[in-house]
Amino acid sequence: MKSTRLRICAAKRRYPTQEQAQAAVEQATIILRPYRCDRCGQFHLTRRTKGKRIARPAG
Repeated sequence: MKSTRLRICAAKRRYPTQEQAQAAVEQATIILRPYRCDRCGQFHLTRRTKGKRIARPAG
């Protein structure tokens, strides 16, 4: 697993909990997924899905 670059971490919005990050995902107009950052320990959002299984949007 690659680590998050410090510059990327600093530029992204941080969510203290996975629930807060998931709430932001549900408000987004594009497909995103939350992940725990190995730099700051909080959650960020990403569009990347390579190697990840994601559920198809309902509807």
